[in-house]
Amino acid sequence: MTTDTQRPRHGAAILRTALRRNIGAMVWGTLLMGLYQAGETAFPIALGLIVEHTMRDGRSLQALAVSIGALAVIITTVSLSWRFGMRILQKANTTEAHRWRVKVAACGLQPVARDVDLKSGEVLTIATEDADQTADIIEVVPLLISSLVAVLVAAVALGLADIRLGLLVIVGTVAILSILSVMSKRIGSSTQEQQARVARAGAKVADLITGLRPLHGFGGNHAAFRSYREVSTEARRQSITVAKVNGAYAGTALALNAVLAGAVTLTAGWLAFEGRITIGELVMAVGLAQFIMEPLKLFSEMPKYVMIARASAERMALVLSAPPVMTPGSERPAEGGDLEVDCVRHGTLTDLKFRVKAGEFVAIAPYQPRAAADLAAVLAVRVPPAAYEGTVRIGDKDLADLSVEAVREHLLVNPYDGEIFAGTLRTNIDPSGTSRTVPEAVEASMLTDVVALHREGLDYGVRDRGANLSGGQRQRLSLARALAADTDVLVLHDPTTAVDAVTEQLVARNVAKLRRGRTTIVITSSPAFLDAADRVLILDDGTITAEDTHRNLLANDEAYCLAVAR
Repeated sequence: MTTDTQRPRHGAAILRTALRRNIGAMVWGTLLMGLYQAGETAFPIALGLIVEHTMRDGRSLQALAVSIGALAVIITTVSLSWRFGMRILQKANTTEAHRWRVKVAACGLQPVARDVDLKSGEVLTIATEDADQTADIIEVVPLLISSLVAVLVAAVALGLADIRLGLLVIVGTVAILSILSVMSKRIGSSTQEQQARVARAGAKVADLITGLRPLHGFGGNHAAFRSYREVSTEARRQSITVAKVNGAYAGTALALNAVLAGAVTLTAGWLAFEGRITIGELVMAVGLAQFIMEPLKLFSEMPKYVMIARASAERMALVLSAPPVMTPGSERPAEGGDLEVDCVRHGTLTDLKFRVKAGEFVAIAPYQPRAAADLAAVLAVRVPPAAYEGTVRIGDKDLADLSVEAVREHLLVNPYDGEIFAGTLRTNIDPSGTSRTVPEAVEASMLTDVVALHREGLDYGVRDRGANLSGGQRQRLSLARALAADTDVLVLHDPTTAVDAVTEQLVARNVAKLRRGRTTIVITSSPAFLDAADRVLILDDGTITAEDTHRNLLANDEAYCLAVAR
């Protein structure tokens, strides 16, 4: 298994990676957005100069034309620099968010799970919302710098008119940022908690949707709804808290910016009244005081977005930096080898021992359903080899010494509740599009009636989780997918529990025929599969207590008759 040796371990490392990877786009975006802010600042300065020139030299058509031309150049510069600057930054932002989404998704889809205490719904939230908010740092930094450019240009222009105006802008900006930086820390911690609670609510929804049918079956849907309501209420309360903090932050920023703009305007008016600045400089000062509120507002909001991006990056680091649950080996199993379970102890399994020869069709009849689930989990490597006693061997090689990818290519364990995905019948049977046995798999699983029922055939659309298919159709579709994989060793766990007896009999015969010469294990209490198997192993109290053909066991074992006879 290939591992990522460059996994970021902290949110700060993720942000540094995002910034470093987009340095070119950020430089161009900063230049263009700085040009935009400079052009915006230049507009009131130009108006002041025009007024000053008009009052000094009188009316002149040539001077008017030059003034209009200068204003046109400024407006054009502002428009184009904004358009192309934001285009560059938003493209980089979107691309970076996509990279992190793919990276988080890749961690979730790795054969070896990460050792992180997050549910699938939480990982989904991290891969979407948190990835987007982390990538926002690419826009935040250039906008922060360009806003600083606008403030500095305004301060210099006002300082040239009177040093006190320039100092007022600089001192006021520093004071505003100092106050808001303290408030932004509260936003960061509150936002991180809100994201965690929303993610937990999303995970709860995913769990409820997955288990909706069994919940309805035993009447647990109301209790499940109350449980979700509690989690959702906590998320709502935290969201309200964050909204209050954001509202206080925005209101404080706006008030402070307005105070600074008012102070600059009043000071300029007093200086003009005293005759220390001209009317043109007063017009420029008043215009800059009005204009400066926008970059100051933007400038003061940036710390908040930085804290949000950092909180999201920290949540992504939970997934990306989490170590794997197990460290698999690097060997590959030999083709056509036996499958051996040697003295395995896990869960309800106690000293489980059996061997399936290459090419053999074996059925395992579990008397306790939990033991069947534990055995399937061990064979599917959902349980790390270090987590149980004993050994599982494939082709005389220990499972712990094999790479998980090689195990999954060689041995497929198809669960009884195999997921059905949105798409078509064909993409569900052959997701990779490389199987050469799709027609045979469809026929063996008795899915032919579903294909024939729709004129689109295998291209018939399937809704998420197979919502437009019956329980039996979903189960047969899952079985067809397992058969189409055509692996060297196939383990089926209760493949026909939702299928009628006649169809089950046909499916069992078809599977035995299709898999002839390939190692096949069926964990089931279905008489049809038990009869089709070369031999039957009885799994009772976590160990194999007997083995024989199905018919011999029926004739000689009363407990077996009671367990499997229907």
